[in-house]
Amino acid sequence: LTTRAGGAYIPPHRLRQMQQNVTDRSSEQYQRITWEALKKSINGLINKVNKSNVKMLIPELFGENLVRGRGLFCRSMMKAQSASLPFTPVYAAVASVINTKLPAVGALLLTRLVVQFRRAFRRNDKTVCLAVSTFIAHLTNQLIAHEILALQILALLLERPTDDSVEIAVGFMREVGAHLANVSPKPNNAIYERFRAILHEGQIDKRIQYMIEVLFQVRKDKYKDNQPILQELDLVEEEDQITHYIGLDDEDLEVEDDLNVFKFDPNYEENEKKYSEIKAEILGEGSDDESDSDDESGEEEEDDESDEEAEQKKMEIQDETNAEIIALRRRIYLTVMSSVDFEECCHKLMKLDIREGQEIELCNMIIECCSQERTFLKFYGLIAERFCKMNRVWCENFTSAFTEVYETVHRYETNRLRNIAKLFAHLFYTDSLAWTCFSIIRLTEDETTSASRIFTKILFQEISEFLGLKKLKERIDDPYMADYFQGMFPKDNPKNTRFAINYWTSIGLGALTQELREWLRTAPQ
Repeated sequence: LTTRAGGAYIPPHRLRQMQQNVTDRSSEQYQRITWEALKKSINGLINKVNKSNVKMLIPELFGENLVRGRGLFCRSMMKAQSASLPFTPVYAAVASVINTKLPAVGALLLTRLVVQFRRAFRRNDKTVCLAVSTFIAHLTNQLIAHEILALQILALLLERPTDDSVEIAVGFMREVGAHLANVSPKPNNAIYERFRAILHEGQIDKRIQYMIEVLFQVRKDKYKDNQPILQELDLVEEEDQITHYIGLDDEDLEVEDDLNVFKFDPNYEENEKKYSEIKAEILGEGSDDESDSDDESGEEEEDDESDEEAEQKKMEIQDETNAEIIALRRRIYLTVMSSVDFEECCHKLMKLDIREGQEIELCNMIIECCSQERTFLKFYGLIAERFCKMNRVWCENFTSAFTEVYETVHRYETNRLRNIAKLFAHLFYTDSLAWTCFSIIRLTEDETTSASRIFTKILFQEISEFLGLKKLKERIDDPYMADYFQGMFPKDNPKNTRFAINYWTSIGLGALTQELREWLRTAPQ
């Protein structure tokens, strides 16, 4: 037990017997025995971990003293990962969970990997560089490492391209490319431009050139075989993860190699007690002594406390930051943009957890996405039509959205205004929205702006194109709808009437104003 490796082999039963004989917890011999047991236990758990049992083994890892054994944990993780690269995503998932509760462990692991990468790069050790870069890539995917580190590694590898450095960069990019495309699209594009330049220079081996071509194909396929995080390994919520801003060129990185070997701890019992409290907090355990000494009155007190806690949980917390709505808009936007056709999009949107009162956000996002396109896409019109015909709630919300758009139409630039007008025209000529919405439009010189006139022009020209002028005139002349259209065909003042007649004639829909002209002709002076 006096040597660094723990001395000669001792059979397990003999070791247990020796541990029972050593009763003084503060002695160096006892601490050395527990250190060896800790090392063996951490190594065993990490060597056992795989996709299927990762959720069961993580609580067991927290059961070991990872504060005392953080050096052992990091060394064991790096050793296991370098020995079996296909298991890297699993080790990264384990590290991500440990990092949320014990950030110092995650920071130490990342620091050691960065230092090891720098050392291996200087020594031209391709095997170590490949293993370490793969681990860093998956830690970046799990948000333990910031994407700046990944970009620094790629910049270093591609600055003076050799066959080995480009091969490592290609492997690294396959692992981390999907994540970089999401969080840093511009630097990601710059990296691919550098790959393209290296390919065109043609100074590297044919095999490496082929690897770059395959990488471009992987990017084109949107990394379908290289997802950032597999579903079964997505164990940590994004907002719970703690990201370490460690750079490749940081000079103050401490690898703390002394944590790998046994050191006598004069405050051993106190530190063990502290970790027991941390472990109980992480795993949600209560102390055994309290559970044994609880009587009936104690149980009643616990029930009262639990009732109070339940009441506190029931207290409604109002989110004044609108973080929830922003997250909902993001999900809606990503769903719309990732859908192939409108039916798939509607199906996905209906599966989103949209609470009562948040329906207007979906309507506004569809209108917003439509307005951002270069030209109007019928895809958005079909989505809005499907929702309007699905439920009256959506119809009412799109009606509210139409009113809001018309009232704030002066804020939109011409292209966005055209797309929105065509979207609502689609809803009107398919009878998805009631034509009673037109009651808000008043065509007078004082109550219109240039933007609202352009909006109304595009709206009715589009409706006329699909319904035909004859059918449109029949709808406008419907006596039951006259009250709703009186703002567009005003008869309150000859001045307003002339303005309306001139407006409809100038946009090519003068046929709609026959009744208005007749009224103006016979109107009292």
